[in-house]
Amino acid sequence: MHSPVTDKPLLGCRILIVEDNFLLAETVADVLENAGARIVGPFLDMVEALERLTELTAIDGAILDIGLGDQESYPLAEALQTTNIPFMFLTGLEREDLPKQFARTPHMLKPFSEERLIRSLIEIGVTRD
Repeated sequence: MHSPVTDKPLLGCRILIVEDNFLLAETVADVLENAGARIVGPFLDMVEALERLTELTAIDGAILDIGLGDQESYPLAEALQTTNIPFMFLTGLEREDLPKQFARTPHMLKPFSEERLIRSLIEIGVTRD
């Protein structure tokens, strides 16, 4: 018998998703919802997510794609850094292609493993306090 905590390791966590590929955004949302998370977004556009960030201060963590059409999500990542909200990149970019200020930011390449995505969120401190 599994305990609800292990069955839903992200229970109650509010996680922001910013991903311009709608199907991938929905897949990530489904994975996280199945782990107990509450999804904020997903946003397909960094500008909208950044505009909404002031009202999203209750988020517990975020998953960001870097390339969002003709934009990059770095301004949003910087805002998350300054507010100490844990986040990770889920992207097609290699780690060595990231700007220096994000060299230590958790990073996962697409396609992704569901278990590894959930484990990575827990490891960066996405919890419901």
